[in-house]
Amino acid sequence: MSEDDPVVIIGAGLMGAAAAWSLARRGRPVLVLEQFATGHRSGSSHGTARIVRRAYGDALYTRLAGRAFELWREIELSSGADLLRMIGALDFGPARNVPEVAAQLTASGVPNELLPASEAEARWTGMRFDGDVLFHPQGGTLDADAAVRALLAEAVRHGAVVRHEVAATAVRPTAAGAVVDCSDGSSGTGDCVVVAAGAWIEPLLQGVVELPPLRVTRHSVFHLPRLDPAAPLWPSVIHEGDPVIYHLAGGRDGGPDDARKIGEHYAGVPVAPASHGEGIIDADSRARIVDYARHWLPGLDPTPQGETTCLYTATPTQDFVLDRVGPVVVCSPCSGHGAKFAPLVGEYVAALVTGEGEVPERFRLRTHALGRSGSVSL
Repeated sequence: MSEDDPVVIIGAGLMGAAAAWSLARRGRPVLVLEQFATGHRSGSSHGTARIVRRAYGDALYTRLAGRAFELWREIELSSGADLLRMIGALDFGPARNVPEVAAQLTASGVPNELLPASEAEARWTGMRFDGDVLFHPQGGTLDADAAVRALLAEAVRHGAVVRHEVAATAVRPTAAGAVVDCSDGSSGTGDCVVVAAGAWIEPLLQGVVELPPLRVTRHSVFHLPRLDPAAPLWPSVIHEGDPVIYHLAGGRDGGPDDARKIGEHYAGVPVAPASHGEGIIDADSRARIVDYARHWLPGLDPTPQGETTCLYTATPTQDFVLDRVGPVVVCSPCSGHGAKFAPLVGEYVAALVTGEGEVPERFRLRTHALGRSGSVSL
């Protein structure tokens, strides 16, 4: 094995695309295999708006989010794509440890404000709040569709090869590396295989790598029209009540008036990825979102103008899984909050492939196996 041997990456979502970018710009030959067509909606990396933020009740993720922002800006500069829309972020709710989140931001040097609910309602008209509200400007949205395109384009510019509509069916470690069998009868051989297949990672690695328990769920997401499209955009919001709700500016998916994207973080329907029912909307989730908007978001029309689905692949702790076993690199960093970290995940994958650099111990398989990874305070 040498640096001239290719690295095969399974999956061209945010994480696989970021891994391809990180490795290709280091001069490593890269082959990316993606089972779906460009721009598909079947996994976890589609859509024009994902929340980005520094606010975590967790020192590690607060710090890593800052490094990820630096890398996103680097990708924007090199690709010419507009990926981040920094309109700030809000956190509140009885289950949200707002003082702890504020303390983590302050410890990391991130500006933030704690506001009473009345002041927050006066500043962001059309929203209601309860308890203290935390605002920090280092938050907003990420255009995931554009990010995947930019990362893959930059990877290709550095020599990577990307093959869409070719599904990996098996990963076979060998004495010289690993072989990936494909649905079209072909195979990819490399000194290392990166499995960044999202919800499809477990069946691909069965009998190859022992993974922590992974729960795949289908989440319904809704776009609600703004009653005053000319009003300033609200920040991205995490509201930890019952249920836990997130909402954000919808980007192109929200139509010309930027309808608000809104969903429930924990209320997904368990599914098998091969039959996950793309586009099947959970009627109960819709009803809860409509009720939520009527109470908490009087600045929106509570009738959804658009609906879609997204897959979550989560560990019990919501920590990421990033490790190497022989010639196989496991890249499963989703858990419903991984999108914002994609370019940093790509750097960690490159470290695992090349042996140059460190990956946080908390993400390693042995940590998950020992049950020592704790629980992410989102």
